[in-house]
Amino acid sequence: MKIYSIMIVCFLSISSCIRIEAQSPFDFIQLGISARSAGLGGAFTSMTQDQTALFFNPGTLATIDSSTISATFMKHVLDISSGMATYTLPIEKNSTERISISAVYTTYGSFDRTDEFGSVTGSFSANNVGLMGTYSNELDSILSYGISAKFMYATLDDLSSTALAMDAGILYRIPASRTNIGFSLLNIGTQLSTFEGITDRMPIDVRVGINHRLRGLPLLLNFSLHHLADDADAFFDRIGNFSIGGEFILSKVLDLRIGYDNYVRNATSIQGQRRFSGFAAGVGVRTAYVQVDYGVSALGTAGSIHRLTLHTSL
Repeated sequence: MKIYSIMIVCFLSISSCIRIEAQSPFDFIQLGISARSAGLGGAFTSMTQDQTALFFNPGTLATIDSSTISATFMKHVLDISSGMATYTLPIEKNSTERISISAVYTTYGSFDRTDEFGSVTGSFSANNVGLMGTYSNELDSILSYGISAKFMYATLDDLSSTALAMDAGILYRIPASRTNIGFSLLNIGTQLSTFEGITDRMPIDVRVGINHRLRGLPLLLNFSLHHLADDADAFFDRIGNFSIGGEFILSKVLDLRIGYDNYVRNATSIQGQRRFSGFAAGVGVRTAYVQVDYGVSALGTAGSIHRLTLHTSL
């Protein structure tokens, strides 16, 4: 029960004192999630044996058994696109230590440059890049931890801004009950340079998650509380920032996923026009050499986000 007490104390202390009041140019770092996690509605804080889960909780990286590389491409609404690549390897043979190198990018396409009369005089673009290194290890056979260091670079026309940040997380595994519990702090850092002297807040996130594989049924259930550091009028308002997802193992080569993110539903839609906003679905196909995941997330009237991820062991 000691680990439960530690997680609860950390959760209550940090989520009650950290406040987020504005959007950040470094929010793009949260877009580089995999197709599998997207199909589960982002409920990925306690996922094991998937290296892309380190973006939600670096403590999960210790569950990766071999050298693995993953790449994700995301097609957002309008001309926005994003991608992610991650490479993980053990530090030594038969060691529980893992390191990973990751890169995330987002491009917002091209924009017309106009003068004071509205005449087009050229074009400009906006792009973001993030680089991340992660270290993870086991404290014992059921408890692992991880930490990530990030460098983020955001550009808008001839302006730029940079930042350094860190992630930290733990994963507690209960093999007898097929359950995992995760806790993480994301994007704790500082801005190094600004857009014309304007200081922006970091996109700090606090996450708590649990997953459970049902007995006698090929279903993995995932639940996560996230964005717990966001500004809220009351503590319990943050509880509405939750995700839930289910992964059905249909065969040795095929998985089907469905998910729901209540935070996305509230943030991207208005009452009466929500449609399927916040809902997600996906499919995974495993072969002898590569695993292919596809995920789609609905944003209501704004459209949908499509993601494709490829995994392979080296």
